[in-house]
Amino acid sequence: MTEKFQQVQILHITEDNQFQRIDNFLVTKLKGVPKSKVYRILRKGEVRVNKKRIKPDYKLQIDDQVRVPPIRLESNDAKKLPSNKVVELLNDSILYEDDRLIVLNKPSGIAVHGGSGLNYGVIEGLRASRKQHEFLELVHRLDRDTSGCLLIAKKRSALRSLHQQLRDNQVNKIYHALVRGYWPKTTQKVDAPLFKNTLQGGERMVQVNPEGKTSLTLYKVLRAHERMSLVECKPITGRTHQIRVHCLHAGHPIANDSKYGDKHFDLIVKDLDCNRLFLHAYQISFIHPHTEEKVTFTAPYDKQLKNVVTKWM
Repeated sequence: MTEKFQQVQILHITEDNQFQRIDNFLVTKLKGVPKSKVYRILRKGEVRVNKKRIKPDYKLQIDDQVRVPPIRLESNDAKKLPSNKVVELLNDSILYEDDRLIVLNKPSGIAVHGGSGLNYGVIEGLRASRKQHEFLELVHRLDRDTSGCLLIAKKRSALRSLHQQLRDNQVNKIYHALVRGYWPKTTQKVDAPLFKNTLQGGERMVQVNPEGKTSLTLYKVLRAHERMSLVECKPITGRTHQIRVHCLHAGHPIANDSKYGDKHFDLIVKDLDCNRLFLHAYQISFIHPHTEEKVTFTAPYDKQLKNVVTKWM
């Protein structure tokens, strides 16, 4: 891999990469090269498109020729690759795959991508087992500890289509969450603005704040008891940690939520053999980019979530 980057590369742009920003294109294409080095060669004008200097936000066109200079990697630049066990787990978690997209039942505990101290995530793991695919990108994101339906595009055209659907609110996402206490059927929505704050250590914390962005989550009670309730959550907006903070704001924090949870409630859930965040992207619906038909996929619970539901019921 190091030898490959030490040579000049001429990359030809096809329809799959049309309109993609050059910086995002290179980050994907130069797997193993730190982002800092990618942006450094862009800033210095060492990357040329059609023999001309370009800025990091330049959008690629069909038939563009991208010249990438030799890149020298230091020994500490090498990223740790996902293990065969992780790659196998991800492949076993695929709910659906065709030539345009993948629907994954993302396991809890695996980030969607590397960064912030993580060597790899879902996208790096899938790329490791699909080296024949030049294009593989996340359509949206899930928190590291959240499991369930995650979309990955295998073509630029599919990514554009799905992103447009997200902007037009045509993608329907349904989550399941186990929360503290009895959730009344009369509480069918939480409409509260969310403000994102980044702490000194880089940790993101979100809180309800009038100065935040408008945020709306719809709720439906699936099962309610005095100590805990299983609720269906439908986020209308897509803010960071939205469901988790809205549940807390309603007085019903999610089980095993290390940021916004209740430690006493967590102990009850852990006694039911569940040590993970009980937030699951249960179902997703969208218009297929190729067939243009509406499709729906449902992600089954993992063993820990099943433990709680089975023992609690």
